Amino acid sequence: MKKIGFSVPDMSCAHCVERIRRALKEVEIDAEIDLQNRTVILDEKDEEKGRRRLEEIDYPVKSRFDAGK
Repeated sequence: MKKIGFSVPDMSCAHCVERIRRALKEVEIDAEIDLQNRTVILDEKDEEKGRRRLEEIDYPVKSRFDAGK
């Protein structure tokens, strides 16, 4: 499955990472979360649902990028 990434500039600490991880799990999305680069990588099929969920918990996506396969 193709992966896409989101730049999430408001993610700034381990607490943010856990909040994002829990929120995405609640909507059945598995994601790779990288605090240092402030990115969230997930399956392309979950793009819209993931973007909405991040916005709901006040972590808006700044940009999207191709994260490979």
